Amino acid sequence: MTDRSDTCRPVTEISEGVYDLTLTREPARYRAYLFDWDVPTLVDCGPAEASDTLLDRIATCDVAPERLILTHADHDHVGGFDAVVDRYDPTTWVPEQSCLETEHDPDRRYGHEDQLEPFTAVHVPGHTDDNYALVAPEHNLAIMGDALIGADWRGLPAGYFVLVEGVYSDDLRAAERNAERFQDYAFDVGLVFHGSSVLEDARDKVDSYLDFPNKGDWVTD
Repeated sequence: MTDRSDTCRPVTEISEGVYDLTLTREPARYRAYLFDWDVPTLVDCGPAEASDTLLDRIATCDVAPERLILTHADHDHVGGFDAVVDRYDPTTWVPEQSCLETEHDPDRRYGHEDQLEPFTAVHVPGHTDDNYALVAPEHNLAIMGDALIGADWRGLPAGYFVLVEGVYSDDLRAAERNAERFQDYAFDVGLVFHGSSVLEDARDKVDSYLDFPNKGDWVTD
């Protein structure tokens, strides 16, 4: 599958102190996010084969991460874990449901609604059981994990969300229902790992996607 967002730059400062790090473009675009906030934080670390690229991208930003947070343990999110720990020795935070096959053990585990300031961890299982989003209300921003991805990943217009493909999800029905947890939070920007991020009206677009006609008739058993 080819990511249709092929005009991306290797490092993009989305807003002040928020960096989108593109690690690979083919056969798909993989990325990580670096935040130069009170605690410099890297969120996810791409596939193992892109570890050197990840370290180069971080160096380009001239921001040394003091914290590494994983949203879940898929190979394209955890592959650079050991390389980042070896280089920067950050405090590592990993979902309590994740099983890692890394040289370094995580420093800390987190669960649903735990506070990783300024982020609130939001458990959104379905794609995987350990899938989390990170919402930072004071920054009006959410990292969607792999709960939702950019619509252009599936050939639709950019600027909207869709669910991760069923072939890559443990339970697509659960993924859709659990995505409703986003509706408990306010945010305008939704950062995704596949496809294009939604940089305005993100929460409104989540509502439009999830609150479909006749939703009240959906049988949940």
